[in-house]
Amino acid sequence: MPLELVNSKVVKSSLAAGQNVLARKGSMLYYTGDVHFIPHSMGGHAGSVPGGRSGFSASGVAGMAGRMMSGEHVAMMAAEGQGEVFYGHAGLYVEVIHLDGSSMLTVEADRLLAHDGFLSSSIVSLGSQGGAVRGAVRGAMTGQGLFTTQLTGQGSVAILSHGGALALQVGPEHPQVVVDPQAYVCHLGNIAVDISANVGWRDAVGRGSGEAVQLKMTGMGTVWVQASEKKF
Repeated sequence: MPLELVNSKVVKSSLAAGQNVLARKGSMLYYTGDVHFIPHSMGGHAGSVPGGRSGFSASGVAGMAGRMMSGEHVAMMAAEGQGEVFYGHAGLYVEVIHLDGSSMLTVEADRLLAHDGFLSSSIVSLGSQGGAVRGAVRGAMTGQGLFTTQLTGQGSVAILSHGGALALQVGPEHPQVVVDPQAYVCHLGNIAVDISANVGWRDAVGRGSGEAVQLKMTGMGTVWVQASEKKF
């Protein structure tokens, strides 16, 4: 049931019995067949929050609460049944990323359109990825807030971008890729994200280059950037 591109702005999911797809609420364009939709709580497997045996953890609940309180929460819906469902959002460009189970995809909630329901999802604090202060700065610069979404398993993910997304390889040939925070969409693999800030008096008076804050990507994997610095 992999997601398939119909064109640059529409993606299709082919559903069969016992399968589902999770998508941004309100992104369904049309469907054929016997399909129904149910609300979904982001985190863990479909309908759950990642954690202990009961499916709940203090950090998971706190992450969801923090995201919703700050207005960062993007409501999701699950589609089940048999048929084909077509998704798109605000005329934005869509890319499909296929996960083979070996790496984790980190993607901002507002750039996540849909993913196969059997992928495991969790919401994590950016403070856990380099410290609270750096996480807050990174969130403010990208417009993503204090939380981000991680997806693991085997399946497909549809992401959104302004003007299309470009996949950049990070590894031996390019050990460091530097990205504008507002152009960043997501990354896959063992990649460390650090913030580089070089703010001087010119930036303070509006005469700087406009590139004072950057995201430095190192490690092994792939980074997707959009062809625009426009926020969603």
